[in-house]
Amino acid sequence: MHDIARLKRLFLLLLMIAAGFAVLLVRLLWLQLGPAEGRRADAAWATSAVRQRVDALVLDTGRGRFLDREGRPLTGVPALGVAVFPGAGVRGLEDARLRQLAAALREKPERLAEWLESLHRPAFWPGENEAGHPRAIDGAQAEAIRRLALPGVYILPFAQSRASDLDPLHAIGYVAQDPERLASLYGRRIGRRRLAPTEPLGGAGLERSLDRLLHGAGPVLAVRHRTAGGMDMAGLGLRVIRPEAGTFPLQVRTTIDRRVQRAAEQALQRVGVRAGAVVVLDAANADILAMVSRPSFDPGRIGLPGTDERNHALTGFPPGSVFKTVTLAAALESGAARRSERFRCDGHYGRYGLRCWRREGHGVLDVKEAYAQSCNVAFAAMAERLDGRALADTAERLGLARRVGWHTERFVDGRPLRLLMEEEAGAVFASPGDGQDGGVRTGAGIGQRDVRVTPLQAANLVVTLLNGGKVLSPRLVSEIRFADGRLLARLPISAAPSPKGAIRRETAAFLLDAMEAVVGEGTAAKTLARLKGRVAGKSGTAETGRSGPPRHHHWFVGYGPLNRPQYAVAVLIEDQPAGIGNRAVHVFGDLMAELLGGKSV
Repeated sequence: MHDIARLKRLFLLLLMIAAGFAVLLVRLLWLQLGPAEGRRADAAWATSAVRQRVDALVLDTGRGRFLDREGRPLTGVPALGVAVFPGAGVRGLEDARLRQLAAALREKPERLAEWLESLHRPAFWPGENEAGHPRAIDGAQAEAIRRLALPGVYILPFAQSRASDLDPLHAIGYVAQDPERLASLYGRRIGRRRLAPTEPLGGAGLERSLDRLLHGAGPVLAVRHRTAGGMDMAGLGLRVIRPEAGTFPLQVRTTIDRRVQRAAEQALQRVGVRAGAVVVLDAANADILAMVSRPSFDPGRIGLPGTDERNHALTGFPPGSVFKTVTLAAALESGAARRSERFRCDGHYGRYGLRCWRREGHGVLDVKEAYAQSCNVAFAAMAERLDGRALADTAERLGLARRVGWHTERFVDGRPLRLLMEEEAGAVFASPGDGQDGGVRTGAGIGQRDVRVTPLQAANLVVTLLNGGKVLSPRLVSEIRFADGRLLARLPISAAPSPKGAIRRETAAFLLDAMEAVVGEGTAAKTLARLKGRVAGKSGTAETGRSGPPRHHHWFVGYGPLNRPQYAVAVLIEDQPAGIGNRAVHVFGDLMAELLGGKSV
């Protein structure tokens, strides 16, 4: 009887132990597989414990990639880097080994030693990059470092934030941590999914416009398990952990043409432009081939002195004589001026204190000559004859004084989408009633007073004329695909018509002829002499309106080649001293010479 009782007690004990193990197993499964919001608090102890034995380094945030029009990466560019995990014997390297590593990195041993001593967590070797971004190494460097077999030093793949052959693109923008904005935008998705409060958020450009599509399935991590003594844990060592979802990161194909973008950057650089913008559009469909803004910016250090993350290509500035294109269109469309009409300019308009830029005047000119010579007197006369509403309505019909960048009210996720969220609308008058005042109207007619135009709108104005008055929406993205190549969405070429209609085709054709005259015998004839017969356009010089010595914004808009237009261009150079020649004409000429295969001018 005693034996039977003892066996029963033993059986019950074993049953209790098994039940305990079962509870533990269920609990572990819950921690691993249960919903994140339910296990977040309970898992805190586990996270804390793991942190004591695991080092992790982000190789790739998993955020969506941007490609150029040919499918080559603009962001998330694959590269190799040197990753160092401190606490594995890498600190205090003997002098000979330190020098070998420094030689492979092509760095001074003293600087390398200082960096190694400063490490408290895993990091990529940043080289001379003060922002701490990883420095890419070549194959020979990688092989030399592998042969050293240093503890805690690994050659790992990572995703570079941007392509090294181009300046940071304002059109792409940047990401930054903004927990408050993240919570307001994504609320419930924080914690329940893979969105952490520190998840990077698009701050500007396409990174901001497409942010809701770019978060992906999570980061790629290099994880090193270590012992309490800091050495690699036997059988584990370093592992690369990737998210399970194979459809991310998304691939966003932009319309950016690498050759055109580089040429625009170099054209500004050669002239030493500190502030301004260049926009190059496809003359046939308004696709954005290049968009350059100055000052440049560092996506990793927003607000750095001497930089500006604001996209000047999407910011409104007084356009000066470029706006005479609108004034002439309005005068011809309304009958306020005739093509054969002649104007006399003796240098003074006679009212409102308005003068011509040429003090001695232009003498007698017809309408086309007045445009080619940019005569203020002739255009003030046209503007004063016009009704203010006619001038404002014509600007709208030509795609000015409103946002024209690509947008839709219903994208694939059922929500509205605007690709260029920072685009300003611009203006003709500060308020509708201002157009009734003759002085305000004449000032607006020559592109001053309250007129504001963005470089994007100015380039698109040229596309509108080349398309017979049809306004198109400049497009920066053509399609979005999953990581495996499947199509998520195509963004079609689209028009941006005005409710007020369009200008007549014959008016558009006359304005293009007048642009040819600007280069043939007008204000840009001397500067663009080498490109005569190949390009056309309109120059503009606008007063900044700031206090102090007079300063001007320099503009040029144009297109080429004449026989079969490919490029519509707007150049803005900001805040130039009064009295110097229009530098935007030089930049336009230099850029077009490069794009059309000619010599720089």
